[in-house]
Amino acid sequence: MYTQSVQTLIDELGRLPGVGPKSAQRIAFYLLKADPESALRLSRAIVKCKEVVKFCTSCFNLSEDELCEICSDPERDQNTICLVEEPRDVIAIEKTKEYRGLYHVLGGTLNPIDGVGPDRIRLKELLARLSSNAAIHEVIVCTNPNLEGEATALYVARLLADSGITISRLANGLPVGGDLEYADELTLGRALVGRHVLSDGSREH
Repeated sequence: MYTQSVQTLIDELGRLPGVGPKSAQRIAFYLLKADPESALRLSRAIVKCKEVVKFCTSCFNLSEDELCEICSDPERDQNTICLVEEPRDVIAIEKTKEYRGLYHVLGGTLNPIDGVGPDRIRLKELLARLSSNAAIHEVIVCTNPNLEGEATALYVARLLADSGITISRLANGLPVGGDLEYADELTLGRALVGRHVLSDGSREH
């Protein structure tokens, strides 16, 4: 039996995504064997992140200010928005150096089985953004190429079908069922360059 404090540490580490009981034990014992300053640096880094990191008020990327570095950069293309699931996807796309527009982080995807409907992701905020900025002429849907990501992409395409905005999707090149954060820069860059149109935004009369 571990002491109560060690067991609590193991239990809390085990709550982290991808960390099972054995991994939690290994990490806990690593921290216990490490010098006190190393453990304190880790704890201070965690506390500081929780204190200063928030969501950008425009795109909902991670930021330490009201606007993230991308939204506050006047050199970015203000006419295009790249729609992604999570802040980590912004980093993946930025690494390709193929995209210079803005972003909108949904904070997830549609997943009716888990009770995640349109009101649970940032679609209302996207619509508000588009309605307040007539300069935006394209939304690139960069959700993951899995069932939930595809369902979200199709929903967005239908939602914006009569908006006058072109809706495009990443081209082939990303493996079906994969995640953007694990794609290499070359594959993701080619998918961005070769994206295809889901809707051209034209109104039917």
